[in-house]
Amino acid sequence: MAAHAAAEFHSLFGRQPTGVWSAPGRVNLIGEHTDYNDGFVLPFALPYRIAVAASARSDGMLAVTTVGDDGRPQQAGPVRIADLAPGSVNGWAAYPSGVAWVLHAEGFSGGADLVVAGDVPAGAGLSSSHALQCATALALLGLAGVELDEPDAPNRTTIGRWVQRSENNFVGVPTGLLDQTASLSCVRDHVLFLDVRSGEMEQVPFNTSSAGLAVLVIDTKAKHSHADSGYRERRAGCERAASILGIPALRDVTEAGLDDVLASLPDDLRPLVRHVVTENERVVRTVEHLRASRIADIGDLLTASHASMRDDYRISCLELDVAVDTALDAGALGARMTGGGFGGSAIALVAADAVRSVGERVQAAFAARGLTAPGLFTAVPSPGAGRDT
Repeated sequence: MAAHAAAEFHSLFGRQPTGVWSAPGRVNLIGEHTDYNDGFVLPFALPYRIAVAASARSDGMLAVTTVGDDGRPQQAGPVRIADLAPGSVNGWAAYPSGVAWVLHAEGFSGGADLVVAGDVPAGAGLSSSHALQCATALALLGLAGVELDEPDAPNRTTIGRWVQRSENNFVGVPTGLLDQTASLSCVRDHVLFLDVRSGEMEQVPFNTSSAGLAVLVIDTKAKHSHADSGYRERRAGCERAASILGIPALRDVTEAGLDDVLASLPDDLRPLVRHVVTENERVVRTVEHLRASRIADIGDLLTASHASMRDDYRISCLELDVAVDTALDAGALGARMTGGGFGGSAIALVAADAVRSVGERVQAAFAARGLTAPGLFTAVPSPGAGRDT
């Protein structure tokens, strides 16, 4: 993708870009809708990335060109960065523009020409929008002479919070910190155990191939959008529950005290709280298994996570349930939806030699129900964001 973005930049501008920066999409192994409740998450980065080729402009303007699957460039801008404000840019261009808006407020105000190319499946719940934002942030910082991990540079956590601010306040989507942090901070052959409240991170080994296993990703092709889905409603419900309980966030409810807490809440909030509390516990137990190199033992936890999201958080859909149920029937050790819900992707932990047969069963199940054929690929934990050239 880095070479593709650089080639497109040269084609458009007749010169080489100053540099190319890229960031990956992510799969969340377990820990869904816990991030904005100050809880625990366990993502890993995908090998699919969004690359941004960039050069500075002297006029304070931002121009962004994205190259679609059909090879045709689509340009947004140029817009004056100093004039950016929430609501001033719509559609896909709001994501890079929001990053520029935040960085301008943080003192990084130079203009730029950006060309974007990527292969993270869009609308699949694999965080293509955050990959775009993180790559844009690194590109704009790089043009300002600030490279990731250099002395005196903003750390990855700070950049992740800037990206979150751009999405929350500029784009208008109330996302948590999971996706940005995963895209910026994951490493090869590991999952990232993140305590969202404290910011503590642990890179936990997750080499599925050495255990004879694989993570099969099932892109259901059912499109989701946090901005116009029940995401906002679920988050507001969690915040209301925490307010009623007089605690900072649902992270502070323990599983041991869950029954008493649920009895004190309105009926509509009880399932939300139950999911968040039990999901945090599932993340912790999954990490314990992985630390002990018992990857196969996490399967039941993955499946229990899906049941909780389906029944308590109510964010699944027909396509996701068909994917999960069929994968389990075909022999998967565990399966769950991943991402915000209402479409997107599911994951299944399967024996490496059963990837093809499980995938074929899923495809047949979708065809039998007249559903759009799903996309299938195996996910290998990959490096996080950085500079390519």
